[in-house]
Amino acid sequence: MLDIETDLNQPSAHTALTPSYRIDTRNYSEKEYNKFVKVNTVKDWSSMKWKDIGRPFQVTSYAKEKKEWEVENRRELPAHTSWEMFNKSFHEWFVKDVPGEMDKTKKAFFTSLKQFKPADTKAAVGDLIKIHLWNYVHRIQDGIWDPRGKRALFEGLDVKAPRILFLGAAEGYEAMQLAALYPGSEIVMVDYDSFCKDTRYGEFLESYPFLGENPLTGSKKIYYKTDFPTEYVVSDIRKLGYTNEFDIVLSVGLLEHFPDELKAEVVEWHRKFVKPGGYMIMTTPRAQLRSKLYYEIMADVMNHTYRELMTLEQMGLYLYENGLDILRSGYIKVHNGIVAKAR
Repeated sequence: MLDIETDLNQPSAHTALTPSYRIDTRNYSEKEYNKFVKVNTVKDWSSMKWKDIGRPFQVTSYAKEKKEWEVENRRELPAHTSWEMFNKSFHEWFVKDVPGEMDKTKKAFFTSLKQFKPADTKAAVGDLIKIHLWNYVHRIQDGIWDPRGKRALFEGLDVKAPRILFLGAAEGYEAMQLAALYPGSEIVMVDYDSFCKDTRYGEFLESYPFLGENPLTGSKKIYYKTDFPTEYVVSDIRKLGYTNEFDIVLSVGLLEHFPDELKAEVVEWHRKFVKPGGYMIMTTPRAQLRSKLYYEIMADVMNHTYRELMTLEQMGLYLYENGLDILRSGYIKVHNGIVAKAR
């Protein structure tokens, strides 16, 4: 049964809480916008210095699966394998019946207490904390997808029917949100894990609504996955055969997986494929206390590879120093977002 809340002033605007996730086709009120979205807080990127803003926070609590693999194989977990592990782990949580899991973990906790099994109680407490945290961050707050926040970051681009390239696309959520904002878009998604194409994107619900623009009336319109012409390519980004042919090159949660000596190469991946004058859009997780706690508690789900948490200033300085002009920068609930062009 859906818990649905509708904005009577916008008949198409509503939010619904499903057992696994939230859908949200509302726009922010002015109060909500001011609470959750901060845009263009940096006026002059050329004046930004690393000594003033510090370096990103490196997450060092790793998934048990990663650590066990490295002990067994006596070498560092390869990047491709770590991404495969993460995608499967993350997807398992995305499809959970969260209320059902909360009841299940609560029962396991009380059973362990009755049986006086300390090890089981400790494990049950951990499971209980994780499912409640996931429920709050993803299902209640909608912090991972955050459609209202991402629309606020992505709006206002000077494009018509753009070609969109999504690097490290996973389930492709943000490219579909962009395509709803800019009707007539064509999407190319790229990920080097076939699980992303076949399962994360392949099983993304066709009933999930994306709020966008109606080019015929100028009003709002709801779009769905099947409305977007999409090609999904399973490939290493470095082996793609495209040229600078895309109006928008997008990545979400990509830059923070590379140490400093490789960040220039990641930025170049975007610049390589974007048309002259085209847009590059990137997001990264925010360096804030609740995000640090989240990645600590959810380490077994999230942390299979190198990961940093950045402030908006840190993220932007990487891009500015690597030849991008930042047109819009901001942060939303749990992400930084930057829209840039090649300098």
